[in-house]
This record gives sequence, structure tokens and C-alpha cells, in this order.
Amino acid sequence: MFRPRLPDVPTLPTAPVVPQQTQAPVPTVSGRSLTPYAGAVAAVVVGVVLTALLAAVAVTAISVAIAAVVLRSLVNGANRR
Repeated sequence: MFRPRLPDVPTLPTAPVVPQQTQAPVPTVSGRSLTPYAGAVAAVVVGVVLTALLAAVAVTAISVAIAAVVLRSLVNGANRR
């Protein structure tokens, strides 16, 4: 009376159903594959990332230098009074 009843499990078809897939052709440039260009693209991406990091370091260094000059002038001004 209090035992749960499980639903009936449907039986699977015996023959596998395989959907037909059409594969798009690989894009080529004048009959050549795009594989040789992968290294060049990776080099450009790495170059852009390294340039951005270098720019970020330069901006940080300049802002720290400006903050040091301002703090130094404030400390020297307080000592003269």
C-alpha cells in the first residue's frame, strides 16, 4: 500500500537511429589549408598581449612616480613649518 510504484520503462528501438550530418568543407585560401597561418595569428595575439602588459606597467610606473613626488613635497613642506 505504501510502496512507491515506478513508471514503466519504455523499450528502446533495436535499430540505432543515426541522423544524417553534412559536413561543411574546410575554408581554404586558393586551395591551401589555413594551418600555416595559425602560427602567425598566435604570434600576433601574443605580441598584442605583451604590448598591452608593457603599457600597463609603464602607466603604473608613471603614476607611482607622480605619487612619490607629491608625497615628498608634502613631507618637505610639513618639515619646513
